[in-house]
Amino acid sequence: MSGAPDLKVGQMLRESRTITDADIVAFAEVAGDRGRHHLPDQGRAMAHGLLTASLATKIGGRLHFIARRMGWEFLRPVWSGDTIIAEVTVRALSEVRSGTGVEFDIEISNQHGETVLRGDSTGVIRH
Repeated sequence: MSGAPDLKVGQMLRESRTITDADIVAFAEVAGDRGRHHLPDQGRAMAHGLLTASLATKIGGRLHFIARRMGWEFLRPVWSGDTIIAEVTVRALSEVRSGTGVEFDIEISNQHGETVLRGDSTGVIRH
């Protein structure tokens, strides 16, 4: 597929990061979500769900993937200090008018191997 020559169905891409209080505060500023559970001064801060999900979008950015749809199931909270690992698996590839259509399955787990988020996304990598 010319838009995604290195991708293959079944291929898994991985990314990890440790969530910090600074990440949570910055996301709260951008999103405007300042719920007290996201405030570090209330003890250990809970990361925003979409901050957690953004780890998968980092992989999408590397691929120049333009999402059309994303679905998320938030299973467990992520706390400041947690290290999360995103595993994004190519479920399907197809030729579309503007490039390569891509479907991904997404699983994000914490440093204890517990799944914190499950999701999927469809979109395109343009020619």
